[in-house]
Amino acid sequence: MSFGDPLLLLTLLLVPATLLFHHYAIARRRVRYAVRYTNVDVLAAVAAERRPWRRWLTAALFLLALAVVCIAVARPHMHRLVQNENATIVLVLDVSGSMNAQDVKPTRLGAAQRALHIFMRKVPSRFKVGLILFAGEAEVATPPTQDHALVDEAIDNAGDFNGFGGTAIGDALATAVRVGLQSVGITGSSTSALPASRELAASVTQAKPHQNSLVSIVFLSDGHQTRGVLSPLAGADRAKAAGIPIYTLALGTTGQTTMRGFGNGGLGGGGGVLGYGFGFGLQGLAPDPKTLRAIAERTGGKFYRAKTAGAAEAAYASLGSKLGRHGANVEITDWFLVGAAVLLVLGGALSTWWAPRLP
Repeated sequence: MSFGDPLLLLTLLLVPATLLFHHYAIARRRVRYAVRYTNVDVLAAVAAERRPWRRWLTAALFLLALAVVCIAVARPHMHRLVQNENATIVLVLDVSGSMNAQDVKPTRLGAAQRALHIFMRKVPSRFKVGLILFAGEAEVATPPTQDHALVDEAIDNAGDFNGFGGTAIGDALATAVRVGLQSVGITGSSTSALPASRELAASVTQAKPHQNSLVSIVFLSDGHQTRGVLSPLAGADRAKAAGIPIYTLALGTTGQTTMRGFGNGGLGGGGGVLGYGFGFGLQGLAPDPKTLRAIAERTGGKFYRAKTAGAAEAAYASLGSKLGRHGANVEITDWFLVGAAVLLVLGGALSTWWAPRLP
């Protein structure tokens, strides 16, 4: 905790001064009573307190209220997370063929869609949210917008995306960086449709790193890179250069699994492996947590590992409650004033209720 006017903390000296004054006033009162009432013992017996601790408790409440007011005048500040009014979050979702794997129920894609919907419910409505879908190529499903219903609709329709076979992690990251920078007014070359893959590297603005970036990228994939111009870490370097953190989630198990729509075998788009399972399940569909962790660490984000739908939902719920916020010193003078008022009211009520009464 810090203070806007720390010298005003000297007003806390009023607390011991009040104690001394109270002690002096009581001593004078006893002398005055000795003059007015000749038989003080009889008066004391009549008006004796059965619970003397009550008097000390009410006095302590008044003194505590005074101390809180003295702290309030020094304008206390507390470091806490506050929302960036112009925050932009770019969601990146892998929709390659391997996302139809059923090791995460109902499928990896279905679990990811549910997790994204939870994220959308947690994120503040004033934040801009965009969605990028990718497989062998990346496509902007919705540019960053405050119309969260539009993003939810695009999430529901993610299964209809046809991005060719394979998984282009690096290109998807570069696209997310470009879209995020454009959302906060830092434009690159083309702002229209997604550029051709060989032109993608040149289309991303090389912005200088900055603190408390208004842009964050949330990236989910279930496979290894098999296509694309940029490597995953090259895409991460684009985000690092722009000061954009990437939060990654590796979805899926490391064991064998089956694909919805292919029976016990099929085409593994994420790993680029043709599985002729016939009862043995697909192989080569394991996620790449090592690469996704490296992406998060390189950009200052955080890595999540999800082997179940519940784990993915928990990760996205946490991200939805935290992203788009930054640390700041916030003045909390009002909190102290309210606390002092509560203490004064409580002390006054107890003092009235417990006040000794003559018969």
